[in-house]
Amino acid sequence: MDIDGGLHRRKEHGLGQIQESLKQIVYGGNDGIVTTFAIVAGFAGASADGAAQICALAVLVFGLANLFADAVSMGLGEFPSTRSQRDLYISHRRIELEELNANPKRERREIVQMLVERGLEPIPADRMSRELKKCPELIADMMMSYELEMPDMRNGSPALDGLMTFFSFVAFGSIPLTQYFLFAPTTATFIASLFATFAALVLLGLLRWWSTRESVLRCVGEMVLVGNVCAVVALWGRSDSRGIERKHCRCVFCSQAGLARPGAMFAGICGTRGIGLSM
Repeated sequence: MDIDGGLHRRKEHGLGQIQESLKQIVYGGNDGIVTTFAIVAGFAGASADGAAQICALAVLVFGLANLFADAVSMGLGEFPSTRSQRDLYISHRRIELEELNANPKRERREIVQMLVERGLEPIPADRMSRELKKCPELIADMMMSYELEMPDMRNGSPALDGLMTFFSFVAFGSIPLTQYFLFAPTTATFIASLFATFAALVLLGLLRWWSTRESVLRCVGEMVLVGNVCAVVALWGRSDSRGIERKHCRCVFCSQAGLARPGAMFAGICGTRGIGLSM
């Protein structure tokens, strides 16, 4: 009875769509978390330095705009990236097949060498290479894997990889912003966002651990470490916000919440008449 390859991978080896798209999920998720937190940290830095008092609407609008713009950019960027990898693999595999037809003796010697390097004795390796000659497609796959060390990209889906990167970026990147949907942008809200960012990195690390079954400490620790390094850089950049001149916020949100006071950062969002940047 023939074995269903897709069903076998899912049931016997636990390789579902999440595992197959783990690279895109981790890459997009980590970038989304850090990028959005950098926006939040920039607003918090401006407020803490006394350069501006920021309304929640400004944080949300600029945070969400940045979130979706970067997500689209990364998703679209992943499409040609995966497609280029697939085209490169197909091109070199075609070259291997042509070389098998043009110079079969040399290719057979290469096969013998590969088999010997992987533990076979020369005589059994030579005998196996003669049998493998009957299946050039299998030899081409072996050459791509063992000689060129290129992963098989023929079944790669550029569109799916782009979508997974986009949705992972949005899903994880929205976590640092959730507090600003509920509370005014105070120091306590920023601290809550900081903890939410940490929790998002831990969640992404746990997803990685669940998919790979490697050490949970390593999977979570690496994600938190990488995220913290990026967060420190974002917080260090707070000093760049000190050149903003103070204005008065007249936006509806701030007026209703009783938050109208000097310091709205962006006139187009908060309704101020202008903004000046000291050079």
